[in-house]
Amino acid sequence: MSVFTYRLLGLLLVGGSLAATQHRDDLTAVFTRINDDVQRNGRAYETLGDATRTIGHRLTGSPNGQRAEEYALALLRQYGYADVRYQPFEVEAWSRDTVTLAIAPGKSDNFREVPVVALAHSPVDAKVNGPIVDVGDGLEEDFEAKKDLVKGRMVLTNIGLLKEPKMRKNLHRSEKAAIAIRYGAAGIIMVNTVPGEVLLTGTASVTGSLIPIPAVCISLESGRQIRDWMATEKLMAFVDMHNFNRPVKARNVIATLKGRTKEKIVIGGHLDSWDLATGAIDNGIGSFAILDIARVFKNLNLKPRRTIEFVMFMGEEEGLLGSKAYVKEALRNGSIDQVRCMVNLDMVNNPRGFNASGRSELVPLLTQIGERIKALDPLFANVIGNQAGLHSDHQSFMLEGVPTLHPTGGISPQAAGCYHANCDRFDLVNRQELQNTVRFTAMLLYALADAADLPAKRLPSEQNRDFLVKQGLKEQLILGKDWRWTERQ
Repeated sequence: MSVFTYRLLGLLLVGGSLAATQHRDDLTAVFTRINDDVQRNGRAYETLGDATRTIGHRLTGSPNGQRAEEYALALLRQYGYADVRYQPFEVEAWSRDTVTLAIAPGKSDNFREVPVVALAHSPVDAKVNGPIVDVGDGLEEDFEAKKDLVKGRMVLTNIGLLKEPKMRKNLHRSEKAAIAIRYGAAGIIMVNTVPGEVLLTGTASVTGSLIPIPAVCISLESGRQIRDWMATEKLMAFVDMHNFNRPVKARNVIATLKGRTKEKIVIGGHLDSWDLATGAIDNGIGSFAILDIARVFKNLNLKPRRTIEFVMFMGEEEGLLGSKAYVKEALRNGSIDQVRCMVNLDMVNNPRGFNASGRSELVPLLTQIGERIKALDPLFANVIGNQAGLHSDHQSFMLEGVPTLHPTGGISPQAAGCYHANCDRFDLVNRQELQNTVRFTAMLLYALADAADLPAKRLPSEQNRDFLVKQGLKEQLILGKDWRWTERQ
């Protein structure tokens, strides 16, 4: 190697080191500006509080849902976004009317009515009865152990895990309902695992379409009473329900911050909620954090390398309907190839780290970003996870091979107990924790959008199949009728 080559190499190394140092300094400066803006000007807590007071719940397809869409659009325009639009879609949507559950021993007329709520996508009309069979936690092995007893009967199962929870992987309530249908159950009664007479709602359908059997939820305390009663007598369950299912129009709300390239980062969270309460936690803390992150980027005039789309999805609660509509349009117009990453905020609160959702290539980058955030505020612990999951809007992107990730943080036990329940109200929201979600996620978003390169690429179909298998998601996707590959069992 010549002396000239050595000198050139040295200059390149020094230049690269100076460039890297400059980038770190620039990133720290932007993070500091974001931090200061949110601490001084943050509006997520105030706007979420206002929305819960003036709108209430945000059920997809309802007048309240429409008002929520309009509220988000108006807020984004107020923050300075000219490129903000509705993305309309039309779907079948479910809403509740009336439901009763009565329990009686044998063929006796000694009925006891039990407080109950219908689970979404139960039949429009159902009047069924049958002996109760307790299938415990409602996993495949629980049904298999009582397969000769389930057909034509009312199954009783836990929504969570009560039996050796550390040794078993729970299923979504819709997946438990799908198993019950496969085994021929006449109906399914799900027992909440949260104390305090809490009734939980949510979909019982893996596809977002009506299921053929009624599905209801009772409280933990009612479940215990029924099980105690079953220890001495054989019981019958009687369900009488009426619901609505009709085509509705809903709209995602999308604001675009143009970058210097055609590549884009999508940050999204579902705006819709169930109708039993205001949905302040699920998912007000996610969607209104994103709205305030959008405000921060405009207020600071941030112009990262990549385009950012801030998306308020509707219809997540009824089957990821809004994110499916977004991805369908992106596949149709070819823009899906421009989406380098999808960041999902669903009940994220007070982040302590990030989850790379199984995409190991992202772990070093997320670790580095987290280190910069932690240097600014040691409250951020920079805990990096790397496990993919289902049942939120990221799933629609992940099924097309798009890398997904999300901040990780916990909500209080009281708030967690009000998931999908009538106690999900604004008084559960902690202002500082919501601001932490805004500032730490805004820093992550800027770093992703302005990085020279992102190591994770969109996976081709076959590679994505292998990725989903490796993440242990195949069986759940089959249950949900979202497994599109037939080879390689």
